[in-house]
Amino acid sequence: MRYLVVIEKSQTGYSTYSPDVLGCVSTGATLEEVNQNMQEASEFHINGLIEEGLEIPKPSTYSAYVEVAA
Repeated sequence: MRYLVVIEKSQTGYSTYSPDVLGCVSTGATLEEVNQNMQEASEFHINGLIEEGLEIPKPSTYSAYVEVAA
């Protein structure tokens, strides 16, 4: 499955989360690192849900940009 992740700049690098995979978050010093870490965290999180017999969340979040005159 393919999940949307939100990446935010922090004081020490980057943090990321997925609105569809509640509780799954990660951090990294660079964009490359945060992406890799989130990939690993997501796989670990989903595998844990499977092992517990819990429902796997379906991807349902979309993103878009809006233009604002400023």
